[in-house]
Amino acid sequence: MASISELACTYSILVLHDDEVTVMEDKINALIKAAGVSVEPFWPGLFAKALADVNIRSLICNVGAGGPAPAVGTTPAIGPVPFTTATPAEEKKVEAKNKELED
Repeated sequence: MASISELACTYSILVLHDDEVTVMEDKINALIKAAGVSVEPFWPGLFAKALADVNIRSLICNVGAGGPAPAVGTTPAIGPVPFTTATPAEEKKVEAKNKELED
């Protein structure tokens, strides 16, 4: 579980990114101070250095998109992953049940 210091730095970085401001230690400190949160002094610098050469937008958009790399010589799947894994028969049962409830 993240500490309050880590969360304060994380939220500060998200605010800076949303406002299209470069993530720097002094800017993280300013936001934390404005929020009235006290953090251990090494956290803002640690976060700023860790994210110095990172595309934060890409990091946010790809959370959870990791996974094992495809095997050598295979072609990755193209297209969106279906949201449900229900079979057509299960979907028909759900549709029938919903129709019963509507009537």
